Amino acid sequence: MSKKLLITEKPSVAMEFAKVIGENGQRKNGYIESKDWVITWCVGHLVTMSYPEKYDEKLKLWRLDTLPFIPKEWKYEVIKGVEKQFEIIKNQLSRDDVDTIYVATDSGREGEYIYRLVDQEIKVQNKDKKRIWIDSQTEEEIKRGIKEAKELSEYDSLSDSAYLRAKEDYLIGINFSRMLSIIYGRKLANSIGEERASISVGRVMTCVLGMVVKREREIRNFVKMPFYKISGEFIKDNQDEISLNAEWKVSESSKYWQSPKLYNEVGFKKEEDAKEFIKELKDKKIVVQEVKKSKQKENAPLLFNLAEIQNECTKRFKIKPNETLEIIQNLYEKKLVTYPRTDARVLSSAVAKVITKNLNGIAKGYKNDEVQGFIKQMREEKFSTNLVKTKYVNDSKITDHYAIIPTGQGYENLEKLPSLQQNVYNIIVKRFLAIFYPPAEYEKLNIALDVEGEKFNASSKICVKKGYLEVLKKQKETSNTNEQNISDFKVKKGEVLDVKNYEIKEAETTPPTRYNSGSMILAMENAGKLIEEEELREQIKGAGIGTSATRAEIIKKLEKINYIEINSKTQIITPTKKGEYIYDIVYSSMPDMLNPKLTASWEKGLEMVAKKEIKSEEFMTKLENYINGKFNKLVIRR
Repeated sequence: MSKKLLITEKPSVAMEFAKVIGENGQRKNGYIESKDWVITWCVGHLVTMSYPEKYDEKLKLWRLDTLPFIPKEWKYEVIKGVEKQFEIIKNQLSRDDVDTIYVATDSGREGEYIYRLVDQEIKVQNKDKKRIWIDSQTEEEIKRGIKEAKELSEYDSLSDSAYLRAKEDYLIGINFSRMLSIIYGRKLANSIGEERASISVGRVMTCVLGMVVKREREIRNFVKMPFYKISGEFIKDNQDEISLNAEWKVSESSKYWQSPKLYNEVGFKKEEDAKEFIKELKDKKIVVQEVKKSKQKENAPLLFNLAEIQNECTKRFKIKPNETLEIIQNLYEKKLVTYPRTDARVLSSAVAKVITKNLNGIAKGYKNDEVQGFIKQMREEKFSTNLVKTKYVNDSKITDHYAIIPTGQGYENLEKLPSLQQNVYNIIVKRFLAIFYPPAEYEKLNIALDVEGEKFNASSKICVKKGYLEVLKKQKETSNTNEQNISDFKVKKGEVLDVKNYEIKEAETTPPTRYNSGSMILAMENAGKLIEEEELREQIKGAGIGTSATRAEIIKKLEKINYIEINSKTQIITPTKKGEYIYDIVYSSMPDMLNPKLTASWEKGLEMVAKKEIKSEEFMTKLENYINGKFNKLVIRR
């Protein structure tokens, strides 16, 4: 009688599938077997690309005349230490009574690659191969994944992209690391006081190092510049019980429009010029030019993708992005949240239509008084759960997976988890609940004054309805510290005011801030731009540096090889002395490797392969031409 074989990425995941399939399978050495099923598992990667010396023993020596190394036929091998599990999988995949293979490695590019390498090494033939693609490890999602499994061949383009990513990292890493080490290794060793030194280069890693070093040097070379702002305190009818504080800003009607005396639009370079300006304002007529009241609504932020939750956890808990990923991966495996390695911050329309299942699950199972209070409020005030036409649902912004949300299940596992993991879960729940709450509402007031061509402005923004802020507890800072005075200062357009006094406020320029491990993840996601404004970040998001699955590991590797340091308390990133020397070497020899746009363009190319927009051969040709071109230039220069 024929059997079906299911292969997962980890043993723990295999156990969950075995429970759902529910055939009282017998646990054996490295697999589980029941009447109709065999379930086995990888332990992460089992197969890897062979080093150059496996092609030719002579290539073990690092020599310029053997570079660049670009194989025509690629060699792979089983990773040492996992040979036993590989053989178990091989035996099960090769069984005559197994006619169908269900691939249930993680639903992403790297998960696809893990299985494809195993399949390639074993040379599995004459069996039907199906791909299970799931968004969570809940029972119904696993059942759906098995029932709706597609032919593995439908994921061939994703597999092609995975192979190309590995080849690109291999070729750039091996060729340029060897080349730069041969040319500059001795010089580097002398500079850092070591007997010998090698230079490690990576497609993404080197670019990230460049971002860290450039930022550090901007800070180091920064010179504070004072500048002088003008403000006025204005009163009505010479009654100074209530006054209005307003700031001057240059306008086209100003005497100082485009003047070289200004540092920026709100300040002078020299204090004496600011003092002279105040003298000029004396006895000038002050007229209310505009009194503008408006209301503003602000919706809850989009849901978490991996980059956003990593940044949030770095800010809140001062933990590294790879720690956050490990936590959320565990929450996923405990059925508590959906798939973590996602770039999407929205839901699919299909999920949005059944989202009450998640909410009901949280209401029934999550023993958290604060969260239960939010759900009670949602019910009492009858908040809408119809998300389909909101900004939180957009099928066009989803590739492999939707945003990270709570499943509403797995609560039997939650209390057993460490407090940090419970706290991270709570953040995900709150971000999810916030999208069902009404927007926060603000009343804005702006008073514009004209002092014979010179413009002064006072503004305030007061929250009148908290809305989603009830959940996220994130009161927005208002734009003026004197809101009460401004709102109480009753004036109309055209009224003439008196001045109580003008004053000079000294300010100074500030250096850029260092990256921390969380903000670096966001900068990588946005191709080297650290964009603090969430809405803008979402609008410009395109191909980033690395992927959601790899960014944390890149930062971890840079720290491990002593190119950067990460403060354990603050998570602030700084380059090491060695990292700065490496940067200088790369900058002088192949500066485009430090350019986030170039690195992002390679990632975009891989994405295009996955989407069948370009063929693998086109990508590989461009890669080989890039590597050959670099070597030709450097050898000639040398």
